[in-house]
Amino acid sequence: MTEARPQEARQEAWLRGPIEGVPPHLMPVFHSFAMVREDLAYYTAGLTTEDVWRRTGSLPPLGFHLRHIAHSVDRLVTYLCGGQLSDAQIATLKQEAEPGATLAELLEDIDEKLGDAERRIRTIEPGMLNEPRYIGKKRLPSTVLGILVHAAEHTQRHLGQAITTAKLAREHK
Repeated sequence: MTEARPQEARQEAWLRGPIEGVPPHLMPVFHSFAMVREDLAYYTAGLTTEDVWRRTGSLPPLGFHLRHIAHSVDRLVTYLCGGQLSDAQIATLKQEAEPGATLAELLEDIDEKLGDAERRIRTIEPGMLNEPRYIGKKRLPSTVLGILVHAAEHTQRHLGQAITTAKLAREHK
């Protein structure tokens, strides 16, 4: 078993106050994305490509969670902006669990997708929060606020799963 990593005194993003240039109504999503970047860098440090794609029991590998974080945010922000998924986004969805990418490539993809999402989310004005938005081919109803909240909470859900999976990968080296 690998030695446990020391816990550093790390303050979560939302406890650091406002992020310069981010409107208050969007701040929770930006804090969520900052936490994703920081926690993944911390908890995945030193893992190999083999570690990233190793399965523990029936659990999906860490690589799946990393890809899913990046691309689910991209899909949700597409809906947030009033669009529908492209063929490329649908194809990517079907390939999220396919092994191969390195940890560095996966983390870079997350950073790029979160950065793109942040640029697109910045266009959301406070008066838009209750505007209707529709999800998928079935056009399931939501709102701008509903998608913003879901983007933050869904990303955190998979961050937690990624952290747990990274810990398991480290223990099973």
